[in-house]
Amino acid sequence: MAGGSVTKAALVEEVSRAADLTKKHAEVIVDTVFRSIITALRRGEKIELRGFGSFRLRQREPRKGRNPKTGDRVDVPPKRIPYFKPGKELRELINRESAGSGAGPGRGLPEPVPAALQEPGGSAGF
Repeated sequence: MAGGSVTKAALVEEVSRAADLTKKHAEVIVDTVFRSIITALRRGEKIELRGFGSFRLRQREPRKGRNPKTGDRVDVPPKRIPYFKPGKELRELINRESAGSGAGPGRGLPEPVPAALQEPGGSAGF
């Protein structure tokens, strides 16, 4: 899907299909994962998903900014910004060359699932 975006509803649909669950159960799972990430970040913890990536916070220091409408100088308070750093395996899957192989996105064959997302003894299916 070039230029498109994946919505929460699409993630719920995929979890529902892959795990053979109702959409309601899949939505609970997706919400729980997101809520767990947010809660951990609020506590200042780092989330590491091996093979996928890590979420962490970056601290932005206070600074002087400018109101674009009036040009007045304003104080911008310090804030914490969530940051995602992709893992090596994810970067490799995204940047792998598929030209000439006949496989890959848009060619009818699914991409392999990173090990961090696989169920023990199998693939997560997406």
